[in-house]
Amino acid sequence: MEQENTNVQVIPADKDKIKKIWRVASILAAVTIVEFIIAFTIDAGGFKTFVFIFLTIVKAFYIVAEFMHLGHEKKSLIYSVILPMLFVVFLIFILMYQGSAIFNVLY
Repeated sequence: MEQENTNVQVIPADKDKIKKIWRVASILAAVTIVEFIIAFTIDAGGFKTFVFIFLTIVKAFYIVAEFMHLGHEKKSLIYSVILPMLFVVFLIFILMYQGSAIFNVLY
């Protein structure tokens, strides 16, 4: 029979990693607070929509770069993820734009 190893070693926490996690969390919290302030102070319109989309992209960048570790990869892998996403966003924009053209034809 094998003998069990009951030695358990506790590794101290890596302070730099913990500091980085708190920095990213505080950036995401700050962006969210700015979104809430804009949501309740600015009237609906194009500017408000643009700011929300921009801040959402900023938050998505930090989440993907830090928590999914894409920010530490080679540029070719980053581009292979980012470029198809940009094409999909462009496709959605074009579909929304062309989809509204049906109202000009029917009425």
